[in-house]
Amino acid sequence: MVIGLVSISDRASVGAYEDKGIPALSDWLAAAVTTPYRIETRLIADEREQIERTLVELVDQARCHLVLTTGGTGPARRDVTPEATLAVGTKEMPGFGEQMRQISLRFVPTAILSRQTAVIRETPDHAALIMNLPGQPKSIKETLEGLKDADGNVVVGGIFAAVPYCIDLIGGPYMETNPAVSKAWRPKNA
Repeated sequence: MVIGLVSISDRASVGAYEDKGIPALSDWLAAAVTTPYRIETRLIADEREQIERTLVELVDQARCHLVLTTGGTGPARRDVTPEATLAVGTKEMPGFGEQMRQISLRFVPTAILSRQTAVIRETPDHAALIMNLPGQPKSIKETLEGLKDADGNVVVGGIFAAVPYCIDLIGGPYMETNPAVSKAWRPKNA
């Protein structure tokens, strides 16, 4: 299993401030994914061509099965991550973005301004799921994991529960998760 993590930030990419996206993603994956995996990381500016090149390189050359991006999904003029992601994808997976907004709307009304999306990128011999996540570490955790009430019951399901089965369906390796963090869902016959 190879997982690509891409933090998209003009200021962090030039060292103006410390990137918090990649560490947040790395920490969450370490707690959630029990299958052995290797991580490929990239810290890049919010430039559409650079984002597209990075996503293509991670899937086509580094052979990532899953690529998670953070940052660049708002309505600001410099936010072009969804456009770059859609440009390199072969299939759009809109349910991931819809669910991320549902989770975030529990906290802030401005979640409707978020443009997170997901795609499958396919080559003749490989495929990967690419997902655009929010930029803030707290929001990253909430969207991946979902929301639970005080008793630990799921109130809103996180998006990561569907990721292992999606990777199965596109021919990737079998991924297992820590159910205390994110319980992978697969049909009984899978």
